[in-house]
Amino acid sequence: MSPAPPSFAEARQRRLKVRAAGFDPDYWYAVEHERAIRPGQVMEVTFWNRSIALFRGEDGRLRALENRCAHRQLALSLGTVEGCRLTCMYHGWSYDESGQLAAVPHNLFGHPMPSVGVAAYPVQVRYGLVWIFPGDPARAAERRVPDIPELEGLGRWACVPLDFTWRAHHSMIVDNVSDFTHAWLHRKYQPFTGAELTRCETVGDGVYVSYRTEVGRGRVSGLFVDRRRVKTDAMDLCYDYPYQWSSTDGKIKHWCFSLPIDERTTRTFFLFYFDSLRIPFTPLRIPRRLMTLVLRVANRVLIAPLLRQDGRAVEAEQVAYEAHHAQPVPDLNPAVGLFQQLTIRKWEEHLERPGRA
Repeated sequence: MSPAPPSFAEARQRRLKVRAAGFDPDYWYAVEHERAIRPGQVMEVTFWNRSIALFRGEDGRLRALENRCAHRQLALSLGTVEGCRLTCMYHGWSYDESGQLAAVPHNLFGHPMPSVGVAAYPVQVRYGLVWIFPGDPARAAERRVPDIPELEGLGRWACVPLDFTWRAHHSMIVDNVSDFTHAWLHRKYQPFTGAELTRCETVGDGVYVSYRTEVGRGRVSGLFVDRRRVKTDAMDLCYDYPYQWSSTDGKIKHWCFSLPIDERTTRTFFLFYFDSLRIPFTPLRIPRRLMTLVLRVANRVLIAPLLRQDGRAVEAEQVAYEAHHAQPVPDLNPAVGLFQQLTIRKWEEHLERPGRA
């Protein structure tokens, strides 16, 4: 039986260190679809082994607390929402949105109300997703959820987010979504073909990559690509830590937001959006008012099956890594090394930060 892969502190090689690195908590992370949590509902979400109780008060606002009662440490996600407070299932101890104990329904036996509480996390909603800031709350205002102007305002483009939870480390997903050498995996759907790397550089906290490639050549998906209005012979991508995006001629775009659940589990939210798609076999655009419906169908019929191929691959890579991590890996695409170096650097910066969460 092979020994377990080394921890981040133990690892000496880049490939081993990146597979043990976490994501810096001092960023906003998408944790759930906004539609998935109703008023009066509570659910558990997890960031890097940290359990968080996400709940919506009766006023409709979302709140997030450390998922434990300060009394007997039960998970608060097992409890109930009472008005705008979260109440433990066991003794009914109730917490306000700051995490402070606000009410105890039983006899205090002459004691004052205990001055105890749990951590609270900033929450916001954008692009149909719920975002939590799991790091230092004082830094939440200086960080931003990525701005996506195409998804804002009256003329916003249609977008229907979808997500997958894969049994794989988040760095494997970063490698996958930006390294086009795996075109063989998608030969049935052909989202890109003949990729030639034309740019590869780190700028600040981003790795910028460009490919000369043919985009959207699938037998079905290719029928909808509006090649009269979109140049589909190149794509720009960025690992914009800890997120990832791509753009084809500024008219076919996507963002990828990963939530690291633990060392081998990642939930990833994908947002694909298009300036226009055409009605197959015609030069006519699909009307903007119908784009949301079209994207719902496309997600189910085209995009989700394509991404499930990626999921099977990264899950198989995780299993293989755990069994064969001592074997050398000849990474040929220089972009992969830059992705991994950035992830390692940002995790090291987090570990060295005073008072890190």
